[in-house]
Amino acid sequence: MKKALAIVTLSTLLSACASVTPSNNDATSADVQPAASPAASAAASPEQLKARKLATRAMPVKPPEEHLPAVPLTKEILFKVLSSEIAFQRGNWQSAYVTLLGAAQQTRDPRLARRAAEMALGAKQAAEALVAIRLWRELAPDSEEATQYYLGFIMLSNNLAEAKPILEKRLLDAPPQARGVMMLQIQRLLMRAQDKPGAFALLEQLVAPYTAMAEAHLALAQEAFSIGNATRAKEEAQIALNLKPDSELAILTSAQVAADSKDVERILTDFLKKYPGSREVRVAYARTLIDQKQYEKARSQFEILLKSDKQDATTLLALGLLNAQIGDTLAAERYLTSYLDQLAKHPDEARDSTQALLILAQIAADRNDTDTALKWLSQVEPGDAYLDAQLRRAQLLSKRGDLDGARRVLAEIDTNGEREKTQVTQVEAQLLRESNRPQEAFKVLETALKAQPENTDLLYDYAMMAEKLDNLGTMETALRKLIAIAPENQQAYNALGYSLAERNIRLPEALVLIQKALALAPQDPFIVDSMGWVQYRLGNLDEAETRLRTAYGLLPDPEIAVHLGEVLWVKGQKTDAQKLWREVRQKDPQNDALKNTLARLRANI
Repeated sequence: MKKALAIVTLSTLLSACASVTPSNNDATSADVQPAASPAASAAASPEQLKARKLATRAMPVKPPEEHLPAVPLTKEILFKVLSSEIAFQRGNWQSAYVTLLGAAQQTRDPRLARRAAEMALGAKQAAEALVAIRLWRELAPDSEEATQYYLGFIMLSNNLAEAKPILEKRLLDAPPQARGVMMLQIQRLLMRAQDKPGAFALLEQLVAPYTAMAEAHLALAQEAFSIGNATRAKEEAQIALNLKPDSELAILTSAQVAADSKDVERILTDFLKKYPGSREVRVAYARTLIDQKQYEKARSQFEILLKSDKQDATTLLALGLLNAQIGDTLAAERYLTSYLDQLAKHPDEARDSTQALLILAQIAADRNDTDTALKWLSQVEPGDAYLDAQLRRAQLLSKRGDLDGARRVLAEIDTNGEREKTQVTQVEAQLLRESNRPQEAFKVLETALKAQPENTDLLYDYAMMAEKLDNLGTMETALRKLIAIAPENQQAYNALGYSLAERNIRLPEALVLIQKALALAPQDPFIVDSMGWVQYRLGNLDEAETRLRTAYGLLPDPEIAVHLGEVLWVKGQKTDAQKLWREVRQKDPQNDALKNTLARLRANI
């Protein structure tokens, strides 16, 4: 994990440098994506998408400078273009590709070669795409877009020799202040080549004229590390650091290739002692501490970072999350609300408020400040966490006594697919049950099952609701169906077996069911509890005590304690039983299982 964190930090630094121009032309964003047809984008294979990403992000982009030929648009050319497009739309990619490639060769128009390449990409034909891309680059030698695609496909084709002159020229043409960044970008491109040894050898050749630059050795260190040559990676990183002792990138690379977490911590802390203002290194050190679960020390590092920039959103979020993890909720609230304030003042699509909103809502809910919790949850925008936020809103409203409001929230959720519909149904049934309206909860589940009759989650909840209504026949039918659909579902066996044991009926059958559940999940404390309970019903008190003590050791749950207490009481160990029951009452004064057990046994505690 420490290496992963270091890589992330390095990527951040490299990305920050990605807009430096390789030549005397004006720089533009390194993340500009070459235009591609919808068909090409939709149908491309993962390898082709990788090539596009390589091509577009490995080198800076400048506006295309395609010198278009002075060729009139004749009827023949127009017919070829239109017929190829029609053929492609009808699924005849090969005819379309050949026609358009021939037209490109005839007219020397790079746009037609580009479109032929898109068609080959759309048909997932990498070899044909490369042929068209080669022609495209030949016809438009100054087109950065064509060169990017070309380089990307060369990396995947293992024909690295073709790339060498292009990359050599880029380094040669780059102004001195941009050449170091160019080396690092070339290394990122070569890192994706299939021929790993060949890529490393090519990088060595490319940077050989520039070994006086720290970046040359950093590029070699990164490439060596990517192919598993840790010794060479360390050597190159150290050379880079010797050449440029104050380089954050060099020290981060040294940390990345270090042997273990102690070495990483030593490398970073030694550097920070010499250069305390090195922000990226301090961030990397803080992330290393987080990875080691040293949250207090990590918090101290982010507090130092905040002193130099009190409005840095990343630092505010990190401090909010760390304080929440540590348990300092007041500090967590302060930092997280400041983070949200910064997002409001300076909107940034790359940043997301969701995590902060959810934690703030949880903090408020934990102190029973329902209104504030609802306020935070209402600000969660559609996305991965949106459904959970709405479900939590409904739960809070119900807890406050507004069950109708909670159900309205659930009804207004625009679910996406069966899984989300199931979640909403389960929460609605749960809220109805908790509000002592089990019959309505049963109807909600029954209605949902008509639409999804083989949904195992709904079947289980439906069975449990039937059991609560003492409708044993419906419960058993649902659980038997669930077992037939999902024979490895241990909870179904356990629920049916425990229900029989609880009612003290069909005990041999209950034992078989629970044995099956235990075989599937031997460490599940509730299944171990069920085994103890059925043994108790069968009169095997010693076996029951052993099982129940094991279950309670796995999970000190009140219901398990109540069961164990009853076994001890019946065995004559009444003092031990009363002690357990007192612990249950202290944890859960309204526990129904405890009340019912004490009344049935005429026991007091």
